[in-house]
Amino acid sequence: MLLPVFTPTTALASGSAADQVRADQWHLRYLNAREAHEISRGEGVIVAVPDTGTDPHPDLERNLLQGADMIPGGNGNGQRDQNSHGTGMAGLIAAHGRGSSSGALGIAPRAKILPLYDTPADGLGNADDLASSIEYAITHHADIISISAAHVATVRLQAAIRTALESNIVVVAAAGNTPRETGVTYPASEPGVIAVGGVDRDGRHAAISASGPEIDVVAPAIDIYSTSIGGQYRKSSGTSDATAIVAGAAALIRSKYPNLPAQEVKHRLTATAIDKGPPGRDDEYGYGVIDLVAALTADVPPLGFESAVATAPASTQAAQPEDSGDDGATARGLATLGVLVAAGGGYLVWRRRRAGR
Repeated sequence: MLLPVFTPTTALASGSAADQVRADQWHLRYLNAREAHEISRGEGVIVAVPDTGTDPHPDLERNLLQGADMIPGGNGNGQRDQNSHGTGMAGLIAAHGRGSSSGALGIAPRAKILPLYDTPADGLGNADDLASSIEYAITHHADIISISAAHVATVRLQAAIRTALESNIVVVAAAGNTPRETGVTYPASEPGVIAVGGVDRDGRHAAISASGPEIDVVAPAIDIYSTSIGGQYRKSSGTSDATAIVAGAAALIRSKYPNLPAQEVKHRLTATAIDKGPPGRDDEYGYGVIDLVAALTADVPPLGFESAVATAPASTQAAQPEDSGDDGATARGLATLGVLVAAGGGYLVWRRRRAGR
């Protein structure tokens, strides 16, 4: 089953509609996408989008690969969408737009989309069809799999998700939408998957976003504009949209750091997220709102580094700095912005809670 509550627009992708959509994509400004694109645009990264298929929209078609159909009703290559959900998610990830200010723009506008048709137009998908898509993505060398759907955790689906994670693929999945979902759904609840919740235009927890201890990060989820079928544009709200945005962020990271393991990509996203809500990780925001620029530029210690420092002999451990007090600074749980300072044969991890969006 699909997650979003969405209201596609009816304007055609021509003239004023194509000009207006970029201005309507508030999440790009909120996330400082323009600055991030000066560092990375997702070159060389393949993002699999198992969904309702992906229509070859004019703002997206250059980044659309030949994919596959897992169910009847497509045209054989994943590039037929009769719903608009899949096209919208693909556009949020990798739409290239039409020049500097026209058309929809994705978070990773030079990444490639591997379109996979596994959900019919009514949105009532099957868990094992999603598993088929994931298996296809694994064998066709996807770097990231973006799953904006909730399913029953069948044996086959669990096996596919775990195989993807073991294959060094970044798996991003939607937490779910209230009131239909009361907690984080599968596969977002699978350990190792990046579970994504949503925030509104003010950076507050979006009422539509499910909460739970599995949430890793959050991203914009309200009034999100993207590509639609038939050359049109759509506006939607839900953790589906937030998930595609985070998948785009992961593509930026994998492009800049091509040798970074998948779990380190996840760690970089959580480590640089802007803390929201109570200090540290919480059930509504996870580690916080993704920060594209920090995720691409910050010095982030690898997973396990903190525990290694904690158990090192006292002579090799650096003293912890006094809290600087800037921006209401406070220590965070495991992952926050890490500034590494060489000290006594190790590194000093300096955490801070940043003034936030």
